[in-house]
Amino acid sequence: MRHKDINRNIRKGSETNNKKKIESKLNRLGGAKFFMEKHRHPGVFVARGKEDALCTKNMVPGDSIYNEKRISINNDKENIEFRIWNPFRSKLAAAILGGVDDIFIRSGMKILYLGAASGTTVSHISDLIGKNGVIYAVEFSHRSGRDLLSIAKKRSNIVPIIEDARHPFKYRMFLNMVDLIFSDVAQPDQARILSINAQHFLKTGGYFIITIKASCIDSTVDPNLIFSREIQKLQRENFRPIEQITLEPYERDHAMVFGKYRIQKFAN
Repeated sequence: MRHKDINRNIRKGSETNNKKKIESKLNRLGGAKFFMEKHRHPGVFVARGKEDALCTKNMVPGDSIYNEKRISINNDKENIEFRIWNPFRSKLAAAILGGVDDIFIRSGMKILYLGAASGTTVSHISDLIGKNGVIYAVEFSHRSGRDLLSIAKKRSNIVPIIEDARHPFKYRMFLNMVDLIFSDVAQPDQARILSINAQHFLKTGGYFIITIKASCIDSTVDPNLIFSREIQKLQRENFRPIEQITLEPYERDHAMVFGKYRIQKFAN
């Protein structure tokens, strides 16, 4: 089930007013009544109420990362808290609402996140992989890195790494092989950055997610052509793209590509 009614609720009105509308809806969720429904992606939930919203189960109840609303659900055994996942603040949430078939993120995974910024999406992935998983969050900006460090103090499955993703040898001592690499570096050589990190850290048959921002590569060329060229670069580097999805209306001229790495069988 794709929960397309969520998309319809969020996409009402003109594109220019979409962000204000959804932000307004999300800000009203705190005092409303909900029932929680599992999304088809493991660890993702949908809060059903007057306004539907995407959520993850909060690994650290009572804690908010980017002033997102939280929803508490009481049952006979425990009080469970969920965090609203805003698609205008997280490209992965936008892809989920766009109908991506599989995000390949599972509980207990080891994930390398390139371009972690202040940790918005990182924190939701932290919820998805749980206490038995690990997310290595690489961010070059020291200002954003301070935010990551603050988040990691409360979330034991986040390892912040303040380094340049172009130079994976500088942080090779912090991690071993990972199950998935998530790349959101928004640089002209973003395909190369993903490739060199995969060569160091991504296991054979592992998964990748890359966000492609067309204007960072060439603002004078049609975005669809940019996306096609970047996918061809990935294919030459042993990546097998499985799905591409654009992030409209949440992000303009953005696409996300999901796939696997080094899946071919080698001859004896």
